[in-house]
Amino acid sequence: MVKYILKRLSYMVVVFFILSILLFGLFKMVPGDPARMMVEGQKMSVSPEEYERLYQDARTRLGLDKPIIVQYFSWFGNVLQGDFGYSSVYRVPVLQLVGPPMKNTVCLNIVYYILLFFITIPLGIKAAVKQNSVFDTTVQVTTIIGISIPSFITALIFIFLFAITIPIFPISGMVTTGAGYTGIRAVGDYLYHLCLPVIVMVFAGLGGLTRYVRGALLDALSMDYVRTARAKGLREKTVIYKHAFRNALIPITGYVVGSIVAIFGGSIIIETLFSWKGVGKLLIDSLNQQDYTVALAMQMFYILLALVANLITDICYCFVDPRIKLE
Repeated sequence: MVKYILKRLSYMVVVFFILSILLFGLFKMVPGDPARMMVEGQKMSVSPEEYERLYQDARTRLGLDKPIIVQYFSWFGNVLQGDFGYSSVYRVPVLQLVGPPMKNTVCLNIVYYILLFFITIPLGIKAAVKQNSVFDTTVQVTTIIGISIPSFITALIFIFLFAITIPIFPISGMVTTGAGYTGIRAVGDYLYHLCLPVIVMVFAGLGGLTRYVRGALLDALSMDYVRTARAKGLREKTVIYKHAFRNALIPITGYVVGSIVAIFGGSIIIETLFSWKGVGKLLIDSLNQQDYTVALAMQMFYILLALVANLITDICYCFVDPRIKLE
Protein backbone atom coordinates (compact mmCIF):
# COMPACT_ATOMS: atom_id res chain seq x y z
CA MET A 1 0.00 0.00 0.00
CA VAL A 2 2.77 2.45 0.93
CA LYS A 3 4.67 1.61 -2.25
CA TYR A 4 1.52 2.12 -4.32
CA ILE A 5 0.74 5.49 -2.68
CA LEU A 6 4.30 6.73 -3.22
CA LYS A 7 4.13 5.65 -6.86
CA ARG A 8 0.83 7.48 -7.36
CA LEU A 9 2.19 10.59 -5.64
CA SER A 10 5.13 10.64 -8.05
CA TYR A 11 2.67 10.43 -10.96
CA MET A 12 0.67 13.28 -9.44
CA VAL A 13 3.77 15.48 -9.28
CA VAL A 14 4.55 14.84 -12.97
CA VAL A 15 0.96 15.45 -14.09
CA PHE A 16 0.69 18.60 -11.96
CA PHE A 17 3.94 19.92 -13.49
CA ILE A 18 2.86 19.21 -17.08
CA LEU A 19 -0.59 20.73 -16.61
CA SER A 20 0.92 23.80 -14.95
CA ILE A 21 3.01 24.41 -18.10
CA LEU A 22 -0.02 23.99 -20.37
CA LEU A 23 -2.26 26.24 -18.29
CA PHE A 24 0.38 28.93 -17.82
CA GLY A 25 1.02 28.99 -21.57
CA LEU A 26 -2.71 29.06 -22.30
CA PHE A 27 -3.36 32.01 -19.99
CA LYS A 28 -0.42 33.89 -21.52
CA MET A 29 -2.02 33.47 -24.94
CA VAL A 30 -5.32 34.98 -23.79
CA PRO A 31 -5.70 38.66 -24.81
CA GLY A 32 -5.37 41.15 -21.97
CA ASP A 33 -2.69 42.93 -19.98
CA PRO A 34 -2.87 42.67 -16.16
CA ALA A 35 -0.42 45.54 -15.75
CA ARG A 36 -2.61 47.77 -17.92
CA MET A 37 -5.62 46.80 -15.81
CA MET A 38 -3.81 47.89 -12.65
CA VAL A 39 -3.10 51.45 -13.87
CA GLU A 40 -6.03 52.05 -16.21
CA GLY A 41 -7.95 53.94 -13.54
CA GLN A 42 -5.19 56.57 -13.27
CA LYS A 43 -4.96 57.27 -17.00
CA MET A 44 -7.10 60.42 -16.94
CA SER A 45 -5.52 61.89 -13.80
CA VAL A 46 -1.82 61.82 -14.77
CA SER A 47 0.27 62.89 -17.72
CA PRO A 48 1.02 60.40 -20.54
CA GLU A 49 4.65 60.17 -19.37
CA GLU A 50 3.62 59.46 -15.77
CA TYR A 51 1.05 56.93 -16.95
CA GLU A 52 3.69 55.09 -18.98
CA ARG A 53 6.03 55.05 -15.99
CA LEU A 54 3.30 53.62 -13.76
CA TYR A 55 2.56 51.02 -16.42
CA GLN A 56 6.18 49.91 -16.66
CA ASP A 57 6.43 49.79 -12.84
CA ALA A 58 3.35 47.55 -12.78
CA ARG A 59 4.89 45.24 -15.40
CA THR A 60 8.06 45.01 -13.33
CA ARG A 61 6.11 44.36 -10.13
CA LEU A 62 4.15 41.57 -11.82
CA GLY A 63 7.26 40.13 -13.50
CA LEU A 64 5.86 40.67 -17.00
CA ASP A 65 9.07 42.32 -18.22
CA LYS A 66 10.95 38.99 -18.05
CA PRO A 67 11.04 36.25 -20.71
CA ILE A 68 8.12 33.80 -20.65
CA ILE A 69 10.26 30.89 -19.40
CA VAL A 70 11.58 32.97 -16.53
CA GLN A 71 8.02 34.07 -15.73
CA TYR A 72 6.85 30.45 -15.58
CA PHE A 73 9.58 29.17 -13.29
CA SER A 74 9.24 32.22 -11.07
CA TRP A 75 5.47 31.66 -10.83
CA PHE A 76 5.76 27.90 -10.31
CA GLY A 77 8.43 28.35 -7.64
CA ASN A 78 6.18 30.76 -5.79
CA VAL A 79 3.24 28.31 -6.09
CA LEU A 80 5.31 25.56 -4.48
CA GLN A 81 5.97 27.95 -1.58
CA GLY A 82 2.25 28.76 -1.21
CA ASP A 83 2.40 32.13 -2.96
CA PHE A 84 -0.18 32.17 -5.78
CA GLY A 85 0.45 35.73 -6.85
CA TYR A 86 -1.28 39.08 -6.59
CA SER A 87 -4.70 40.07 -7.91
CA SER A 88 -4.40 42.94 -10.37
CA VAL A 89 -8.08 43.87 -9.88
CA TYR A 90 -8.62 43.53 -6.12
CA ARG A 91 -5.02 44.53 -5.22
CA VAL A 92 -4.61 41.77 -2.62
CA PRO A 93 -2.74 38.42 -2.55
CA VAL A 94 -4.68 35.59 -4.20
CA LEU A 95 -4.79 33.46 -1.05
CA GLN A 96 -6.29 36.34 0.92
CA LEU A 97 -8.86 36.87 -1.84
CA VAL A 98 -9.90 33.19 -2.11
CA GLY A 99 -10.36 32.60 1.64
CA PRO A 100 -13.89 34.05 2.22
CA PRO A 101 -15.38 32.64 -1.05
CA MET A 102 -13.97 29.21 -0.15
CA LYS A 103 -15.88 29.24 3.16
CA ASN A 104 -19.10 30.09 1.33
CA THR A 105 -18.55 27.34 -1.23
CA VAL A 106 -17.77 24.73 1.43
CA CYS A 107 -20.90 25.67 3.40
CA LEU A 108 -23.09 25.50 0.28
CA ASN A 109 -21.72 22.14 -0.86
CA ILE A 110 -21.73 20.46 2.56
CA VAL A 111 -25.46 21.13 2.96
CA TYR A 112 -26.05 20.05 -0.65
CA TYR A 113 -24.21 16.73 -0.44
CA ILE A 114 -25.69 15.81 2.95
CA LEU A 115 -29.22 16.28 1.58
CA LEU A 116 -28.33 14.60 -1.71
CA PHE A 117 -27.00 11.42 -0.08
CA PHE A 118 -29.83 11.23 2.45
CA ILE A 119 -32.40 11.40 -0.35
CA THR A 120 -30.82 9.53 -3.27
CA ILE A 121 -29.30 6.49 -1.56
CA PRO A 122 -32.56 5.32 0.13
CA LEU A 123 -34.47 6.26 -3.04
CA GLY A 124 -32.12 4.25 -5.24
CA ILE A 125 -32.25 1.25 -2.90
CA LYS A 126 -36.06 1.25 -2.80
CA ALA A 127 -36.29 1.62 -6.59
CA ALA A 128 -33.95 -1.36 -7.05
CA VAL A 129 -35.80 -3.53 -4.54
CA LYS A 130 -39.16 -2.66 -6.16
CA GLN A 131 -37.85 -3.08 -9.72
CA ASN A 132 -40.48 -2.63 -12.47
CA SER A 133 -43.11 -1.51 -9.95
CA VAL A 134 -45.11 1.72 -10.21
CA PHE A 135 -42.75 3.32 -7.70
CA ASP A 136 -39.68 2.29 -9.72
CA THR A 137 -41.20 3.53 -12.97
CA THR A 138 -42.09 6.86 -11.38
CA VAL A 139 -38.56 7.27 -10.05
CA GLN A 140 -37.08 6.34 -13.44
CA VAL A 141 -39.21 8.86 -15.35
CA THR A 142 -38.62 11.62 -12.79
CA THR A 143 -34.87 11.10 -12.71
CA ILE A 144 -34.64 11.11 -16.51
CA ILE A 145 -36.45 14.44 -16.58
CA GLY A 146 -34.11 15.78 -13.89
CA ILE A 147 -31.01 14.65 -15.81
CA SER A 148 -32.31 16.06 -19.10
CA ILE A 149 -32.88 19.60 -17.82
CA PRO A 150 -29.67 21.70 -17.53
CA SER A 151 -29.00 23.06 -14.06
CA PHE A 152 -29.29 26.70 -15.16
CA ILE A 153 -32.75 26.02 -16.60
CA THR A 154 -33.75 24.33 -13.33
CA ALA A 155 -32.43 27.33 -11.41
CA LEU A 156 -34.40 29.81 -13.53
CA ILE A 157 -37.60 27.76 -13.12
CA PHE A 158 -37.19 27.56 -9.35
CA ILE A 159 -36.41 31.28 -9.13
CA PHE A 160 -39.58 32.06 -11.09
CA LEU A 161 -41.73 29.71 -8.98
CA PHE A 162 -40.37 30.23 -5.47
CA ALA A 163 -38.88 33.73 -5.58
CA ILE A 164 -41.22 35.60 -7.93
CA THR A 165 -44.57 33.81 -8.32
CA ILE A 166 -44.61 32.53 -4.73
CA PRO A 167 -42.01 34.73 -2.95
CA ILE A 168 -40.84 32.19 -0.39
CA PHE A 169 -37.09 32.63 -0.90
CA PRO A 170 -34.89 35.56 -1.93
CA ILE A 171 -33.85 35.69 -5.59
CA SER A 172 -30.13 36.03 -4.96
CA GLY A 173 -27.44 37.16 -2.55
CA MET A 174 -26.21 35.82 0.76
CA VAL A 175 -27.71 38.29 3.25
CA THR A 176 -30.71 40.61 3.37
CA THR A 177 -29.61 43.99 2.05
CA GLY A 178 -29.49 46.65 4.77
CA ALA A 179 -30.70 44.31 7.53
CA GLY A 180 -27.44 44.34 9.50
CA TYR A 181 -28.30 41.20 11.47
CA THR A 182 -25.87 39.87 14.08
CA GLY A 183 -25.52 36.65 16.03
CA ILE A 184 -28.18 33.97 15.57
CA ARG A 185 -30.31 36.18 13.33
CA ALA A 186 -27.34 36.64 10.97
CA VAL A 187 -26.83 32.85 10.81
CA GLY A 188 -30.55 32.33 10.18
CA ASP A 189 -30.54 34.93 7.41
CA TYR A 190 -27.49 33.26 5.82
CA LEU A 191 -29.20 29.84 5.90
CA TYR A 192 -32.41 31.38 4.53
CA HIS A 193 -30.52 32.64 1.47
CA LEU A 194 -28.81 29.24 1.23
CA CYS A 195 -32.10 27.34 0.83
CA LEU A 196 -33.00 28.01 -2.81
CA PRO A 197 -29.51 27.35 -4.27
CA VAL A 198 -29.32 24.08 -2.31
CA ILE A 199 -32.81 23.01 -3.44
CA VAL A 200 -31.86 23.64 -7.07
CA MET A 201 -28.59 21.73 -6.72
CA VAL A 202 -30.30 18.77 -5.02
CA PHE A 203 -33.01 18.64 -7.71
CA ALA A 204 -30.38 18.79 -10.47
CA GLY A 205 -28.21 16.09 -8.88
CA LEU A 206 -31.03 13.83 -7.76
CA GLY A 207 -31.43 11.87 -10.98
CA GLY A 208 -27.82 10.91 -11.61
CA LEU A 209 -27.00 9.49 -8.18
CA THR A 210 -30.39 7.79 -7.73
CA ARG A 211 -29.97 5.90 -10.98
CA TYR A 212 -26.36 5.13 -10.11
CA VAL A 213 -27.34 3.58 -6.75
CA ARG A 214 -30.24 1.70 -8.33
CA GLY A 215 -28.05 0.25 -11.08
CA ALA A 216 -25.28 -0.78 -8.68
CA LEU A 217 -27.73 -2.51 -6.33
CA LEU A 218 -29.51 -4.29 -9.19
CA ASP A 219 -26.16 -5.69 -10.35
CA ALA A 220 -25.42 -6.89 -6.83
CA LEU A 221 -28.89 -8.45 -6.42
CA SER A 222 -28.38 -10.50 -9.58
CA MET A 223 -25.26 -12.24 -8.21
CA ASP A 224 -25.19 -15.89 -7.17
CA TYR A 225 -24.29 -15.16 -3.56
CA VAL A 226 -27.58 -13.25 -3.17
CA ARG A 227 -29.55 -16.24 -4.44
CA THR A 228 -27.59 -18.43 -2.02
CA ALA A 229 -28.38 -16.11 0.89
CA ARG A 230 -32.08 -16.18 0.02
CA ALA A 231 -31.99 -19.96 -0.34
CA LYS A 232 -30.61 -20.21 3.20
CA GLY A 233 -33.73 -18.48 4.46
CA LEU A 234 -32.19 -15.15 5.45
CA ARG A 235 -34.52 -12.20 5.89
CA GLU A 236 -34.89 -10.00 2.81
CA LYS A 237 -33.56 -6.94 4.68
CA THR A 238 -30.46 -8.90 5.69
CA VAL A 239 -29.92 -10.03 2.09
CA ILE A 240 -30.29 -6.49 0.74
CA TYR A 241 -28.39 -4.43 3.30
CA LYS A 242 -25.78 -6.87 4.64
CA HIS A 243 -24.91 -8.72 1.45
CA ALA A 244 -26.04 -6.90 -1.69
CA PHE A 245 -25.66 -3.27 -0.66
CA ARG A 246 -22.16 -3.77 0.75
CA ASN A 247 -21.02 -4.98 -2.66
CA ALA A 248 -23.01 -2.27 -4.41
CA LEU A 249 -20.94 0.25 -2.44
CA ILE A 250 -17.88 -0.58 -4.54
CA PRO A 251 -18.88 1.48 -7.62
CA ILE A 252 -20.68 4.04 -5.44
CA THR A 253 -17.49 4.70 -3.45
CA GLY A 254 -15.87 6.57 -6.31
CA TYR A 255 -18.86 8.86 -6.66
CA VAL A 256 -19.06 9.55 -2.92
CA VAL A 257 -15.33 10.25 -2.49
CA GLY A 258 -15.29 12.46 -5.57
CA SER A 259 -18.24 14.37 -4.16
CA ILE A 260 -16.50 14.94 -0.83
CA VAL A 261 -13.47 16.42 -2.58
CA ALA A 262 -15.80 18.46 -4.83
CA ILE A 263 -17.05 20.27 -1.73
CA PHE A 264 -14.13 22.66 -2.24
CA GLY A 265 -14.60 22.99 -5.99
CA GLY A 266 -17.66 25.20 -6.15
CA SER A 267 -20.60 25.33 -8.54
CA ILE A 268 -19.93 27.97 -11.16
CA ILE A 269 -23.44 28.07 -12.66
CA ILE A 270 -25.37 28.07 -9.38
CA GLU A 271 -23.07 30.55 -7.62
CA THR A 272 -23.24 32.92 -10.58
CA LEU A 273 -27.03 32.75 -10.98
CA PHE A 274 -27.72 33.25 -7.27
CA SER A 275 -24.88 35.76 -6.69
CA TRP A 276 -23.46 33.39 -4.10
CA LYS A 277 -19.93 34.64 -3.38
CA GLY A 278 -18.12 31.31 -3.71
CA VAL A 279 -15.03 30.20 -5.60
CA GLY A 280 -17.07 29.37 -8.71
CA LYS A 281 -18.38 32.92 -9.00
CA LEU A 282 -14.92 34.27 -8.17
CA LEU A 283 -13.46 32.28 -11.08
CA ILE A 284 -16.03 33.67 -13.54
CA ASP A 285 -15.52 37.21 -12.24
CA SER A 286 -11.75 36.85 -12.55
CA LEU A 287 -12.03 35.70 -16.17
CA ASN A 288 -14.46 38.51 -17.03
CA GLN A 289 -12.18 41.09 -15.41
CA GLN A 290 -9.04 39.57 -17.00
CA ASP A 291 -7.61 38.91 -13.55
CA TYR A 292 -5.69 35.92 -14.86
CA THR A 293 -3.49 35.46 -11.81
CA VAL A 294 -6.53 34.57 -9.73
CA ALA A 295 -8.06 32.43 -12.50
CA LEU A 296 -4.81 30.51 -13.02
CA ALA A 297 -4.38 29.88 -9.29
CA MET A 298 -7.91 28.54 -9.03
CA GLN A 299 -7.48 26.29 -12.06
CA MET A 300 -4.35 24.80 -10.47
CA PHE A 301 -6.35 24.27 -7.28
CA TYR A 302 -9.00 22.36 -9.26
CA ILE A 303 -6.30 20.20 -10.86
CA LEU A 304 -4.87 19.38 -7.44
CA LEU A 305 -8.37 18.51 -6.18
CA ALA A 306 -8.92 16.13 -9.11
CA LEU A 307 -5.57 14.38 -8.57
CA VAL A 308 -6.17 13.97 -4.83
CA ALA A 309 -9.72 12.73 -5.47
CA ASN A 310 -8.47 10.01 -7.83
CA LEU A 311 -5.86 8.84 -5.32
CA ILE A 312 -8.32 8.76 -2.41
CA THR A 313 -10.88 6.93 -4.56
CA ASP A 314 -8.42 4.19 -5.47
CA ILE A 315 -7.38 3.76 -1.84
CA CYS A 316 -11.03 3.57 -0.73
CA TYR A 317 -11.70 0.92 -3.37
CA CYS A 318 -9.03 -1.19 -1.68
CA PHE A 319 -10.76 -0.96 1.70
CA VAL A 320 -14.26 -1.50 0.31
CA ASP A 321 -13.27 -4.45 -1.91
CA PRO A 322 -10.48 -6.61 -0.42
CA ARG A 323 -10.26 -8.53 -3.72
CA ILE A 324 -8.49 -5.62 -5.35
CA LYS A 325 -4.73 -6.22 -5.52
CA LEU A 326 -2.90 -2.94 -5.89
CA GLU A 327 0.28 -4.57 -7.12
